[in-house]
Amino acid sequence: MPVVVVGSVALDTIETPFGKTENALGGSASYFSLAARFFCPAYLVAVVGEDMPADRLALLSQKNIKTEGLKQVPGKTFRWTGRYEEDLNTRETLDLQLNVFEEFEPEIPAGAQDCEYVFLGNIHPQLQAKVLDQFPQAKLVGCDTIDHWILNERQALLNLFSKVNLVVINDAEARMLAQTPNLKVAARWIRARGPEFVVIKKGEHGVLMYHHDEFFAAPAFLLDEVFDPTGAGDSFAGGLMGYLAQARALTPEVLRCGIVNGTVLASYCVEQFGVQRLVSLTDQEVEERFVQFHRLTQFGDRIRQSN
Repeated sequence: MPVVVVGSVALDTIETPFGKTENALGGSASYFSLAARFFCPAYLVAVVGEDMPADRLALLSQKNIKTEGLKQVPGKTFRWTGRYEEDLNTRETLDLQLNVFEEFEPEIPAGAQDCEYVFLGNIHPQLQAKVLDQFPQAKLVGCDTIDHWILNERQALLNLFSKVNLVVINDAEARMLAQTPNLKVAARWIRARGPEFVVIKKGEHGVLMYHHDEFFAAPAFLLDEVFDPTGAGDSFAGGLMGYLAQARALTPEVLRCGIVNGTVLASYCVEQFGVQRLVSLTDQEVEERFVQFHRLTQFGDRIRQSN
C-alpha cells in the first residue's frame, strides 16, 4: 500500500562540528520518502526551482520514489542554511529562502489520488487542509508542524488536528502548543483536539506515543557518533508511516513496531550529512539494526511478530 507525502524538497547548506556541506538535497519530503521506501512505495509531492541540480533529483528517482508530483518551475529552490553547536541539540538557522516553495500549490498525481495513507509535511496548516480535501478515502492521515505555525497560525493548526488521525511533533513544540511543561499532559491535550495518535519526538531521548489512554515510550538508538541531525524527525515519520502502510493495520502492537522502525531509520539518517546515509542504506542494514534495537530494549517477540 503506497504512502503519499506532501512537503518540501530543498537545497541545504549544513555546518556541524564535523564539517560542512553545501547545496545538499534536503527538505522534509526528501527525508520522509527515502525512509518510507523501505516499507512501501512512496509518492512525493513538492516543488523545486530550475536551479535544482539534476543529480540531486536523481537521488530520489534512483530509489524508486515516485516523483510525478514533484514539479520543477521557473525560479529558485527552497534553500536552508543552518549550523549546529557541539552538542548537536542546538541549531541556528543562518539563512532561509522559501523561493518557489512560498507559492507552492500541491498537485496530486493521478496515480496517488486513491492512496489511503497520507502524510502532510510542515507546510502552512491551511495548505495542509487543502491537500487533505483531495484524499476523502484516506485511511490514515498524519501531519507534522513547526513552531512558526504554532505561534502564528494556531487556530488553523487546531482546525487541521481535528481532521487528521496522527500528529508527529517534537517535545518543544508539544509544550508550546499545549502551554504546559509536562509532556504527558501535552500529549493528552493534543489528543483531545482530534488526532487518535500523538507521537512526540524527544531527540536523543527517544519517542513518546499516546493512543487513547495508553502511553508507549521508546528510547533512541544509541550510536557511537552522530554526524548531522538534520532530517532525523522526517526520517522517523517516513519509517513510521511507511511501516503502517505496509502493515495496513492500526493496532497498538503495529503502532509500536512502526515507532521502532521509524527510530531505526532516524538513527541511520544522522550518521552522514543530509540524505547521504539514507541513499546508501540497504534493507539488510535496516533489518540488522531493528534486531539490535529490540534486543537492547527487550521488546522481543511481541514486536517481531507484528513485523
